Amino acid sequence: MKTRFAATAAIALTALLTLSGCANAMEEAGSNPDSSPTESVVVADANSADVMFTAMMIPHHEQAVEMADMVLGKDGIDERVVTLAQEIKAAQGPEIELMTSWVEGWGVGMTDGMDGMGNGDGMMSDSDMADLEAANGDDASRLFLEQMIVHHEGAIDMAELEIDSGQNEDVLALAQEVMDAQTTEISLMRSIISSL
Repeated sequence: MKTRFAATAAIALTALLTLSGCANAMEEAGSNPDSSPTESVVVADANSADVMFTAMMIPHHEQAVEMADMVLGKDGIDERVVTLAQEIKAAQGPEIELMTSWVEGWGVGMTDGMDGMGNGDGMMSDSDMADLEAANGDDASRLFLEQMIVHHEGAIDMAELEIDSGQNEDVLALAQEVMDAQTTEISLMRSIISSL
């Protein structure tokens, strides 16, 4: 799974560099063993790690909101799951808007360019989403929690990469917030699963 995430990240980075007109900087970085594309490629006040994290996190958050909407539209869902789904929507909706404004400000235009994201980054497949849509009651509550744990783990991996390689203070702060909030939510979700 980690390999698939790394491959997706590389594809996303290549697309971002092409769109931002920074291909020459990447070539220069490639010819210098002491530098990397993340260090040398800058779009406005953000490096390529910042841009990649933001562009990939937008569809990642959008799917989390979609999953929350699915479970909130069902009857018989555990009240703790309902509360969690509402909190996920309340937190991630504004973050999507914020990240979209960053991407637009950088002139990258990658808000919908992550179609290649896969389970290695926590994204649910079409089949996973269909399973959640079809589930009801306690089964839906449990499936939502199980899927959202995987989803959050992917987001945490992405946030860790940003914290290691990013430079934009706002993006780094958001990555830290994502990591802290979603780590806490994973613990809560595991606790709820154990008592369903």
